[in-house]
Amino acid sequence: MAEILRVDHAGELGAVHIYCGQRAVMQASASRQRLSERLADVEAQEAAHLARFDTLLTEHRVRPTLMAPLWRAAGFALGAGTALMGERAVHACTEAVESVIEAHYADQIAEIADRRPELAEELSRFRDDELAHRDEALAEGAREAPGYPLLAAVIRAGCRAAIRISERI
Repeated sequence: MAEILRVDHAGELGAVHIYCGQRAVMQASASRQRLSERLADVEAQEAAHLARFDTLLTEHRVRPTLMAPLWRAAGFALGAGTALMGERAVHACTEAVESVIEAHYADQIAEIADRRPELAEELSRFRDDELAHRDEALAEGAREAPGYPLLAAVIRAGCRAAIRISERI
């Protein structure tokens, strides 16, 4: 249980900072106001997930990952960096991150469904939110981003590495 809560908290922490970084760049451009507003909405949704994991960590006496300061900085840098590459790169980032997170949540749900059905249900709702973010990014042209195959592969690999590290540290 500690591993699940720690890594999910870390993931939501990273997501909040990715969207924060993207929004910081996008809100500076009047022509990207619609995207900036959408990023703010998604960031708020991720912040609600993070707040729930903050509560769960406290309730279960689980410490957050020691990597949290690095994940904050890395998330913001990834968000700002992809935003500087353009709108499609923002969507490519979202698609790549949310695809990994959705699969990770699905594995956790299957693992705990019998033992912790209430937590599995909550994770299912969070997974559904992540799927919606991914699907919206795809609809907005994520796969048309310059260098999409490489960009998405690097982001996915980074997410998987962060998951493995956060489970343990």
